[in-house]
Amino acid sequence: MRKIVNSHSGRVFSDRKWKVPFFTCLLVSVTLFSATICALYSSSYGRDQVEFNVIPFDEPEDSSEYFVESDLRSTVSNAVPRTEPPRFAYLISGTKGDSQRLLRTLQAVYHPRNQYILHMDLEAPPRERLNLTMSVKNDPTFREVKNVRLMEQSNLVTYKGPTMIATTLQAISIMLKESSDWDWFINLSASDYPLMTQDDLLHVFSNLSRSVNFIENGQLYGWKLSHRGKSIIIDPGLYLSKKSDLAMTSQRRSLPTSFKVFTGSAWVILTRSFVEYCIWGWDNLPRTILMYYTNCISSPEGYFHTVICNTEEFRDTAIGHDLHYIAWDNPPKQHPIVLTLKDFNKMVNSSAAFARKFRKDDPVLDKIDVELLGRKNRFAPGAWCVGGAENGADPCSVRGDDSVFRPSPGAKRLEGLMQKLLSEDFRSKQCMGRS
Repeated sequence: MRKIVNSHSGRVFSDRKWKVPFFTCLLVSVTLFSATICALYSSSYGRDQVEFNVIPFDEPEDSSEYFVESDLRSTVSNAVPRTEPPRFAYLISGTKGDSQRLLRTLQAVYHPRNQYILHMDLEAPPRERLNLTMSVKNDPTFREVKNVRLMEQSNLVTYKGPTMIATTLQAISIMLKESSDWDWFINLSASDYPLMTQDDLLHVFSNLSRSVNFIENGQLYGWKLSHRGKSIIIDPGLYLSKKSDLAMTSQRRSLPTSFKVFTGSAWVILTRSFVEYCIWGWDNLPRTILMYYTNCISSPEGYFHTVICNTEEFRDTAIGHDLHYIAWDNPPKQHPIVLTLKDFNKMVNSSAAFARKFRKDDPVLDKIDVELLGRKNRFAPGAWCVGGAENGADPCSVRGDDSVFRPSPGAKRLEGLMQKLLSEDFRSKQCMGRS
């Protein structure tokens, strides 16, 4: 036993003999390695410090260039002013049974300078969507100019729900991607119809600043604010494949405090720079407001209005008119009055560019075609139609210069309305509360 102990003691003693120099070497190595790292860091820091001190941070206004948002903002706000005549980008939407009147509205507002997107919602059967697609593909002018397209994705759109805003933003995104050559976005439905030619509209807008947005607006107060701002709805179109009414919940929410809630008409004429801001949203406000309106009733009558009136860059560009003639009962009901022949003179005297809403193939549409649009064939003719009209031929079958316009009396009416809308007295009341 004694021998075993002595043997073990000898091994321990011998291990200690090599451990001492080992740890000494390790300590020296760590010390040298740490010193090397510190020297490299100090050298790098010193070099960065010299370069950093060269930057003139004593001028606060220059600091914005170091943030990506300033680049996005300058892309929109510093765009080179356009000198050529304007162009419009139209979204025309419809649902089940609307394909023919959607096509009729398209033909009535068609002009080679513009861009057009058609959307048939998911309630429309595939056969109806296919027929509309073939009508567009088989039209020789559409096929040649290539400025009319159907949205491939058919969305389910709920009346007064956020699915309508989602589809509108999707159409805007497609137009921004497909073409950089347009100035104003206009949304119409199949139940809308123009009260003047595109030559009239393009002629008048040629003399406008391309920063003005036509969007009816007013701040919500009182019981309306409580009803729309505190209620919570669920749009079945977000998760179901068949259309149904909005679902109201029993819960209530607090009113927003970071922005004010505005409302107005769902029909708008918006500048490219503003809709770019709604898509890019570099300060996140458009997305914040979009999330709020996801569960808010009457989203199409509030989203763009709340964004523009809460954004300093665009607030002063809002003109509180949708350029539509829309008649309402007194007191107003959920839907506007359906327009007929007895409303023709009121429509004309309103000087508006569009009117709604109409029944399919109502006789008043034929009267508008003849007396206001001069439309006898596919399109409302303009200066771009240079073909002969003998024996009932379509003059628009031959295209001329689409930057030349031939305004009709409709342009005079719209110019008179513009003088009122652009007056200082009218513009000073925009994005303000209603009594």
